[in-house]
Amino acid sequence: MAQAPEISIIDDDDSVRMSTSLLVRSLGFITHTFASAKDFLDSPHLTDTGCLIVDVQMPAMTGIELQDLLRAQGHRVPIIFISAFPDKSIETQALEGGALCFLRKPFQPAALIEYINLALSERDEAKAPD
Repeated sequence: MAQAPEISIIDDDDSVRMSTSLLVRSLGFITHTFASAKDFLDSPHLTDTGCLIVDVQMPAMTGIELQDLLRAQGHRVPIIFISAFPDKSIETQALEGGALCFLRKPFQPAALIEYINLALSERDEAKAPD
């Protein structure tokens, strides 16, 4: 039996991180939660993660900076950005950098679920043999 996909959630807001994790786990996925980009980068879950849910504004390293770093290192994990402070230029930067979507907090759970499923289906298609 295949293991459930792993979703990593990075948000410095404890309540958002925990509620997002509960939602994602209720769908049958494995979740890993991190209070900062550094915590995620220092974890063993970078290569296991099938999809990242990342807050934009965090201390030390923003979600956009994390995305840039991951791309520079060759990681192509799908990223779903969430933000309580929507800024059109940041949203554009995230999407041009390869993000799957940019959701504004509070986001609708159905929207997050839709994008997680899209991220995982795209990942599975990329892994499928020709």
